[in-house]
Amino acid sequence: MDAEAQESFREFVANRSSALLKTAVLLSGGDRHAGEDLLQNALIKAAGRWHRIDEPEAYVRQVLYRQQVSRWRLKWPRRELSVAEPPETGTAPDTSGAAELRLVMRGALARLTARQRTVLVLRYFEDLPEGEVARILGCSVGTVRSATHRALARLRALAPELAVLGPAADEQRPSRDYSPVEVRQ
Repeated sequence: MDAEAQESFREFVANRSSALLKTAVLLSGGDRHAGEDLLQNALIKAAGRWHRIDEPEAYVRQVLYRQQVSRWRLKWPRRELSVAEPPETGTAPDTSGAAELRLVMRGALARLTARQRTVLVLRYFEDLPEGEVARILGCSVGTVRSATHRALARLRALAPELAVLGPAADEQRPSRDYSPVEVRQ
């Protein structure tokens, strides 16, 4: 890699690594260390092909997704032991009301299978259309739809408290004081 390409790669990593790390952590079920490993491997692959990459962020995200898919396709998943206390603290704790929601969501995502988690991250965090998710995962659109449906159902079953912690359902949905017959007329 020449000096210009190295500088371009360094700028990319400096500017986009935090956003890419968020995606990697979500893909790895909320495990920051696994997310860092996932991102580091993706950046290593990108560095080797840097001069041939047209859209670096799209390429790195694609590598992240494919690596995660490869992880959940392994016959014997390699898992690290989780501990109650993290070995280090990064920043001051978040005292907002959203912190509890994030913790519950992270825990619920961690309890999903890697495939379910990957589909939800791609569909809702990355906001990708079903066709793009199907292309990334190498499956059909119908498979993405059914996997998304099952993952959401399991997420609701694993963490019913998400409905309680989120915005009130009455504020988000219109009232249904009418009967279906009245609407049709």
